[in-house]
Amino acid sequence: MEKENATLLTEFILTGLTYQPEWQIPLFLMFLVVYLITIVGNLGLIALICNDFHLHIPMYFFLGNLAFVDAWISSTVTPQLLVNFFAKSKMSLTECKIQFFSFAISVTTECFLLATMAYDRYVAICKPLLYPVIMTNRLCIRLLVLSFLGGLFHAILHNAFLFRLTFCNYNIIHHFYCDIVPLFKISCTDPSINFLMAFIFSGSIQVFTILIVLVSYTLVLFTVLKKKSVQGIRKAFSTCGAHLLSVFLYYGPLLFMYVRPGSAQADDQDMMDSLFYMVIIPLLNPIIYSLRNKKVTDSLAKMFKRNV
Repeated sequence: MEKENATLLTEFILTGLTYQPEWQIPLFLMFLVVYLITIVGNLGLIALICNDFHLHIPMYFFLGNLAFVDAWISSTVTPQLLVNFFAKSKMSLTECKIQFFSFAISVTTECFLLATMAYDRYVAICKPLLYPVIMTNRLCIRLLVLSFLGGLFHAILHNAFLFRLTFCNYNIIHHFYCDIVPLFKISCTDPSINFLMAFIFSGSIQVFTILIVLVSYTLVLFTVLKKKSVQGIRKAFSTCGAHLLSVFLYYGPLLFMYVRPGSAQADDQDMMDSLFYMVIIPLLNPIIYSLRNKKVTDSLAKMFKRNV
């Protein structure tokens, strides 16, 4: 009988962001503008890279795919966030799983892409003569495919473990999208295994990719300082600074999601962290990489001269 009651609850209500009623329209307009700029900025960066043959090198190949993933992340949750400003969103369990599946693929893929971009900068700066030999088109495509396959495997793993959960007493998710941690908290089934799997696999992926980034840029730093060339140091920091800034902004809130104990305050903080790396970071990435990259700004200027 208990199992029958548990299977009846298959629809969930998302509370969305907590705010004062008078902030409803201003917040809606703000996030709508942020979403539109995010999509235009990332798709514009992809178009710029595709149309300028000077940018057809591994660094911009990965940057274009990062822009695609950023647009994907934002499109997974922001439309739902906008709907929540005017009505509490209702989602079936299947819709929840699909949304989380899309979210997990894109977020995990971005982790691997950031690590791949760090490795690319290491080879370019530390082994410049061997760069064309090492970073071949075949290797770049393999690294890209492995990044997406890693995201796909991670998403399938967590979605598979969601099938063991049942929901029977409470169907309100204190979030603006279907994340697994809020689902764990309202499950009638003991979610300890799910929490453990999320901690092990998500934590391992984050630690592994962060280590690649840190090791790569540590070696880059030593190589640059050995050259004792002011121009070389400026060029290296200009190229790598944007990537490091993006990495720190992205991983900061993502790591805190898995170390904070559960509480109402933790739920609110998790929402703010999620809002930052799923809405704000996709907006900032094309701006960061464009403003701090001379080739991108030059290509953008040429495009405007041709069309204006």
